[in-house]
Amino acid sequence: MWPFGLPASYYANIKAKLDEREQALKAVSLDELSYQETQIVGSTAQDIVKSIQNGQWTAVQVTRAFAKSAIRAQAETNAITEVMFKDALKEAEVLDAEFARTKQLKGPLHGLPVSFKDQYDITGYDSTIGYTQWTNDPATSDADLVKLTRAAGGIPLFKTNVPQTMLSFECSNPLWGRTINPYSAAHTCGGSSGGEGAALAMDAAAFGWGSDIGGSLRMPAHYCGIYALKPGTGRITRGGARGGSRGFDGIPSVVGPMGRSVGDIELACRAVFGQEGRNYLPAPIPYREVNLPEKLKFGYYTSDGFVRASPACRRAVLQTVEALRAQGHECIEFQVPGPARALEIFIGLTSADGYKGLLSHLGPDPKEPAMFITTLGPRLPGWLRGLASWIFRTFVGDSIFSSVLSASRIKPVAEYHELAYQRDQYIAEFYAKVWDKYGFDGIIAPTQSLPAIPHNGCKTLSPLANATLLYNVVDSPVGCVPVTRVDSALDKLTPEWESTGLGSESKVCEQRVFGAGGVYDAETMNGLPVGVQVIGKRWEEEKVVALMGVVDEALGPSRGFGPSAWSKWKEAA
Repeated sequence: MWPFGLPASYYANIKAKLDEREQALKAVSLDELSYQETQIVGSTAQDIVKSIQNGQWTAVQVTRAFAKSAIRAQAETNAITEVMFKDALKEAEVLDAEFARTKQLKGPLHGLPVSFKDQYDITGYDSTIGYTQWTNDPATSDADLVKLTRAAGGIPLFKTNVPQTMLSFECSNPLWGRTINPYSAAHTCGGSSGGEGAALAMDAAAFGWGSDIGGSLRMPAHYCGIYALKPGTGRITRGGARGGSRGFDGIPSVVGPMGRSVGDIELACRAVFGQEGRNYLPAPIPYREVNLPEKLKFGYYTSDGFVRASPACRRAVLQTVEALRAQGHECIEFQVPGPARALEIFIGLTSADGYKGLLSHLGPDPKEPAMFITTLGPRLPGWLRGLASWIFRTFVGDSIFSSVLSASRIKPVAEYHELAYQRDQYIAEFYAKVWDKYGFDGIIAPTQSLPAIPHNGCKTLSPLANATLLYNVVDSPVGCVPVTRVDSALDKLTPEWESTGLGSESKVCEQRVFGAGGVYDAETMNGLPVGVQVIGKRWEEEKVVALMGVVDEALGPSRGFGPSAWSKWKEAA
């Protein structure tokens, strides 16, 4: 027997998977990238396809360049799980041969090496999502998204790491270990599409695919300085994507692209929107062209009423607003209706089975620290949870945290149905008090109150996901655009910032983030990327992508995001 009372075979299984990955990484040269390869990985996905079409590069050259870049990213961040370099190079050879014969691209993604969050089935490879029990069980067919990517000419290059259960915005599990932020070894890359965020930030793939149930696309994009789009329910097929809670649809998980430019996000969406997967899903709506008015109307806020945005994250919102106003657009500050209502509904629905479905797959795996507060509520005896809730409300003066704690418990079916009704009522309220009242084209909001959290921060900070899961509850399409970086001089806590709160935030969470010994520290976070959410109405994914382009253009290229951003930052440092 070994530590934790587990047999030696448990650790031998993990070692075998890690050794398998190391051998697969050696399928390409470990040499430094050549000048041409540096040019390749430093180009947007759109430009790479154009360069293949005009004969400047081949699919094999592009695939080999990104594979070498992926090796560098893996060494820095531990972002990669399953490695497909050999198969990818073979697919690239076939594409090149066909292009040489026909002079026609296979599709809009021709020759692009693409990464996939570990949950997507790819024939011949495991989809473990970090569970040791799911090793050595390779998929026998491709997920719909993989099929669509290949049909459009894309080449699966590798899969990426996720947090245990995927209900966390860190990125660590007992099988693959911890993925770190490429800009700070002390901070997480985010989650649950965290491996995607870290890998793409270091130019390991042309673009990638993640998923989102409470911020899992947007938080890694925000933490790692890349772009992402969370579509609404039903725009992209989820067939063949593995998960821990089968049949749960209280808050549907959605598929979305992550990339290094707005153009890459648009390219990915054009390739898959309206493309039918299994069970006649998704909605048969292809990518629709959008003509935005010359002058747009944006709403914005710097506190969702749960936890205020830190100075760095607040500055990102205000910097975006200032840039938009300079372009002649109207920006109006407003307050989110019903602070913390979305979080109460989200936790109420997801905890209804006591997280039995999620945790059932752990088997012998020790539970990650990030799962502590998320799964705490249902484990407490009812009387103790009620007492704690009363104490927080009565003596701490935090009715928000009290309500959230009360919501985290096992529920009968009738109460689950009532929560689903409340979700729909909140959606109606949000539309009436925000979209209908103000007539916004889009909303600019913090992605989270922090630029990133330190490792194991989710143990107590998981409620910070309120900033993103709000838009899963109301089912809005949301983009994430990188804006700036933490500046230790500009982003310290100041008296001026202290006066910016709405006065209704959770005292418990505010103290944990900004109080004595709190995790927000502009000095240790210096240089971390900071992004904003760009939010639209249901079924307006194409408009959100267009709005992301407006925001990106208004902010300008000098802020230093896009292909090669990490390399340039590293050189400057």
